[in-house]
Amino acid sequence: MAHSPRMLPSAARGDDPPRPPRTAAVTPDDISKQIIEQLQEDGRRSYASIGKAVGLSEAAVRQRVQRLQDTGVMQIVAVTDPLTLGFRRQTMIGIKCEGDLERVAEHLAVLEEIDYVVITAGSFDLLIEVVCEDDDHLLEILSRVRAVPSVTSTETFVYLKLKKQTYSWGTR
Repeated sequence: MAHSPRMLPSAARGDDPPRPPRTAAVTPDDISKQIIEQLQEDGRRSYASIGKAVGLSEAAVRQRVQRLQDTGVMQIVAVTDPLTLGFRRQTMIGIKCEGDLERVAEHLAVLEEIDYVVITAGSFDLLIEVVCEDDDHLLEILSRVRAVPSVTSTETFVYLKLKKQTYSWGTR
């Protein structure tokens, strides 16, 4: 399974939880980072257990977790292996565009099979990650991507084997 560190394949897990709009930059303190680390190890860990590990009450942990979610710092989700769910093809697609990149990115972000959309600098204007059932499904998605106004070309990078994936970044 290969995904960007913050997004998980929507096709493999169902609908994304609603994400609050990003507000001014929120910088978690050391205790909040420890809470995040505890949840990265086990997203089902109890608030009481986390509280013992970080030196807070269960209620204080609950409040901090809620604040971290409300501010968009973190989400708690189930991570799946798309292969076990019948999604046999995973790809990163580089896209070159003309015009308003934000508009193209927003258009692509609503497609269910696309779980990662990023505006980039370099050879491509956008990168998207796609989880598909098979090559026919990938071809159908590519057709939809290429039909988006302003998309001038795409290049598909098929994932052959995952060697590393982690979600434990950003707290140290």
